[in-house]
Amino acid sequence: MTQASIIDGKAFAEGLRGRVATFAASFEAAAGRKAGLAVVLVGEDPASQVYVRSKGKQTVASGMASFEHKLPEDTTQEVLLALVDRLNADAAVDGILVQLPLPKQLDEQEVVDRIDPSKDVDGLTPISTGRLALGQPGLVPCTPLGSLMLLKDRLGNLSGLNAVVIGRSILVGKPMAQLLLGENCTVTIAHSRTKDLPEVVRRADIVVAAVGRAEMVKADWIKRGATVIDVGINRLPPAEGAEKGRLVGDVDFADVSAVAGAITPVPGGVGPMTIAVLLRNTIVAAHRNAGIALAADAI
Repeated sequence: MTQASIIDGKAFAEGLRGRVATFAASFEAAAGRKAGLAVVLVGEDPASQVYVRSKGKQTVASGMASFEHKLPEDTTQEVLLALVDRLNADAAVDGILVQLPLPKQLDEQEVVDRIDPSKDVDGLTPISTGRLALGQPGLVPCTPLGSLMLLKDRLGNLSGLNAVVIGRSILVGKPMAQLLLGENCTVTIAHSRTKDLPEVVRRADIVVAAVGRAEMVKADWIKRGATVIDVGINRLPPAEGAEKGRLVGDVDFADVSAVAGAITPVPGGVGPMTIAVLLRNTIVAAHRNAGIALAADAI
C-alpha cells in the first residue's frame, strides 16, 4: 500500500525565513533603518509567552527590529488602545501583532480594529479582511497564507481543483477559503452543521482541516490521492507515567496517510509556517510603508 508523501512545513519555513532575511537586509540598506515588528502580550498565558518569545527571536534572526510590549493581566481597554495608537504612529514599527487571546475584561475586536491596516501583519482588521474578499492587495492571515504556500509548492497550479475547508473561523477557515478562491479552486466551507460531512470531504482534491477536534478526519473521508493540510494542534491526554500527551492534528495522520497523496504532519507541518509568514508579512508591510517597491510574488 502506498503512503502519502509528507509536506515538510519546517523545511519550507526555513527557506522562507532565509528569503525574508535577504529582503530585510536590502530594505535596511534602502530605508536606512530596520523593518520593525511590535508584539503586544497582555497577561501571563504560558503558551502565549512561549509564542511571543519565539517570534522575537526569529524577528531578530531575520535582521529586523523586535519591539515587545508586555502588559499586566489587569490592563484596561483604554491603556491597551493607547499603546496600539502609539505603535500606529511610530515610524519604526511596520507591523503590529496583539497576541490573542486577551484577558476577559478586554474587547478583542475593538483592539484589532484599532490597528492601522497598513501594519496589520495578522491580517485581521476589517480592512484587511475586505481586501482579501475583493482580491485586492493587502496583508493576509499568517496560517492560511502559509497553508496556501505549501499547497502551491506541492501542487503548482491549483486552478479547477475542488477544495474543502473544514472550519469557518475568522483566523483560518474563512480566509483560507478566500485564498483558494483566488487560485480558481471550487471551494466548499464545511463545519459542525454540515450534513454528511464525510461525503462532502470525499469530493475534495484539497482538504484543509481547521476545526480543532483531535484526529476527527479519517481515511474514509478522503479521496485517494487528495492533498491534506492539517491546521489543527491538539494535545491528547498523557499516557500513564507521562507528563504530557502527544500533539496531534485534526486529521488521523496514520489512517489518512494510507489514502492521501500528500499530507502535512503535526507537529512540523503548518505550525512552523505561521511565524515565518508573520515575518514575511512584516517585510512586505515595511516596503509598502516606506514606498520601496517589492514584487508581489518575490517572497
